[in-house]
Amino acid sequence: MPPKRARTSSGGVGPPLPPSSSKKKPPPPPKRVVKIADDADLVLAQCRKLRDALRKKAHDTSLTASAAGGNSDDDDEWALDEVVSKATTKPKTVVSTTKSSSTTDGSSNNTKAKTQQLSLSELKSATSTDGKTIVEVVEMNSTEVMEGIENVAIKIAQQVLSKQGFQLDIPSRGASNQIYVPELDRIVLGDKRGTRSFLNVKESRKAAITTRCLQLIHAVLIKRIHITKRDLFYTDVKLFVDQSESDGVLDDVATMIGCTRSNLHVVASDKGLVVGRISFYEDGDFIDCTKMGVGGKAIPPYIDKIENIESDAEFILLVEKEAAYMRMAEDRFYQRYPCIVITAKGQPDVATRMFLSRITAELKIPVLALVDSDPYGLKILSVYMSGSKNMSYDSASLTTPDIKWLGLRPSDLNRYDLPEQCRLKMTENDIKTGKELLQEAFITQNPLWVKELQRMVKTKEKAEIQALSSFGFQYVTEVYLPRKLREGDWI
Repeated sequence: MPPKRARTSSGGVGPPLPPSSSKKKPPPPPKRVVKIADDADLVLAQCRKLRDALRKKAHDTSLTASAAGGNSDDDDEWALDEVVSKATTKPKTVVSTTKSSSTTDGSSNNTKAKTQQLSLSELKSATSTDGKTIVEVVEMNSTEVMEGIENVAIKIAQQVLSKQGFQLDIPSRGASNQIYVPELDRIVLGDKRGTRSFLNVKESRKAAITTRCLQLIHAVLIKRIHITKRDLFYTDVKLFVDQSESDGVLDDVATMIGCTRSNLHVVASDKGLVVGRISFYEDGDFIDCTKMGVGGKAIPPYIDKIENIESDAEFILLVEKEAAYMRMAEDRFYQRYPCIVITAKGQPDVATRMFLSRITAELKIPVLALVDSDPYGLKILSVYMSGSKNMSYDSASLTTPDIKWLGLRPSDLNRYDLPEQCRLKMTENDIKTGKELLQEAFITQNPLWVKELQRMVKTKEKAEIQALSSFGFQYVTEVYLPRKLREGDWI
């Protein structure tokens, strides 16, 4: 039988009609429902005690600040008070005795140098006698950042008109200018400064890159948009040559202006992920992280556009690797034991660190970390807690104090009878890194961390989180984590 044909407006015969589909669309698959675990109250009892203790501490700190006549904001807990001189104040003239090419470069041998340690009282003493300051940046809006850039431009113009060339005064981010403050449990930037002169042959190119970045950032802020580091690089490839050149200058610009790096509106690509019992508005759009699929929600680089954060989570689970994160996301671990699961897929990026710091401060719930049992897992954890040396000037908004090390710890290898074939031998470089960490102030202040790290170096054994899969693919979510939580086994 020939196919039916449609009649045209002129009475002719058109092309054959498509066969009518008698099949209906299949119904959507039933939504997977994961209820809270029957033993949730028992498992989370110790975690709730930790949460209540943290909230009491924050409340007591707020009362103390109010009684002292200061602000009662929660952020005061992390402030340097009168010890810190904000970078927005007019800097004093400092004569640098070292070459600015090395003093202003935050990447020079940062990982090898031991961080110097000063207490708050020592900083106060230094401030009152020598006029020393600590460089701490503050949150600024686009207008304030543009005004800061314009002030730098005016100074450059004045120097050029006086036929002096021009030079930039930039706080040093070198290893020797990094200071760990035990009371704050984070690394801050010292008072050393360096100059970057356009008339100096060795510094002229770096000075040109810095002024070009100032110009481009100002243009971005005028448009009220955000760009990526890669976008910035491609605006002037001939000058920058390599993206690391433009990336490194961004931190210099932030310290010069006195703002956070995110205030420059130049961000890195998405890296971190979050899933679990948290919701918020992102640039006006409502985000519920329990309804973002198995993979969860990418942590946006525009943290300033997140508002109205709400959560009924009992704790935050900070996971080093994406593989372990995906296991917890697929098993809906956050539904069985109400929590928020976050990962930066290894070395944490700025957006993930800032997001964690913000939600922890607002929700006031404990953070438990699950990292590999090796020196690098502990190093990653210390970056979340105490900050990185390269961005110590912004440590107040990038650090999350008092993160608890839940696992995988060196003592867990024997306690959970991890098979020998799942234990890896540490390399010479691993052992060297472990010994270097034992000398760092932010490690030595926690005796239990020191004990675990010493055990690791002595046994020369390390293990990944995935090694627990030797007991079963879901062993981490069904046995290991519930037992750890129930026993309050964190340090």
